[in-house]
Amino acid sequence: MSSYKEILKKFNIEVKNENLYLEAFSHPSYANERHDNSKDYERIEFVGDGVLDLVVADLIYRNYPYMDQGNMTKVRAQLVQGISLAEFARELKIGDAIRLGRGEQKSGGSNSNKILEDVFEAFIGAIYLDQGFDVVYRVIKTIFMDKILNIDLDSITDYKSKLQEDVQTDRRGTVSYVIVSEEGDAQHKCFVVEAHYEGYILGRGKGPSKKKAEQEAAKDALSKRA
Repeated sequence: MSSYKEILKKFNIEVKNENLYLEAFSHPSYANERHDNSKDYERIEFVGDGVLDLVVADLIYRNYPYMDQGNMTKVRAQLVQGISLAEFARELKIGDAIRLGRGEQKSGGSNSNKILEDVFEAFIGAIYLDQGFDVVYRVIKTIFMDKILNIDLDSITDYKSKLQEDVQTDRRGTVSYVIVSEEGDAQHKCFVVEAHYEGYILGRGKGPSKKKAEQEAAKDALSKRA
């Protein structure tokens, strides 16, 4: 079992208050089995959750100066969702340092997405409480920056809504989507869709689902109108 100190070494952090980290890495099942007033991570997790939201929002704001508020919210939600935090925790080997009760140990709690998510947030909270905002900002930036710079913008952009808003600046009417072809078997489908408006074909797109193909057709139409 590794120590939280090994994780902190990766960020060149010298511990000031060890109790904060012991608390952050203690699952409720561990604290319940102790008879020495041990605390679990839940209170520090609450702090870490708030710090993460703030710093990730700041990093998105600074790195995407032309992104609107709606898409910024979607990007942040994608980055701080539970499964994403659990993956960051695995990369840092946080699971090896979690203190669990006997039952949680036997059931593989150190690899549970929910527990890894919670402890990752508590880990961030402990750094903030122990080291201050500048240090925790640096740590979060180090962990998240690659994902922030390589976010899949297509996955958060509703091109169909944008195209509908675009055509309605000129006149009333609704864009319709027509399936031109459908190929492949159930596991490897490919749909080709056209975006139609008042008798005109505005764009064409393809994808593994009708929804994806429609978004691609709308994206194609917007690029042509631009």
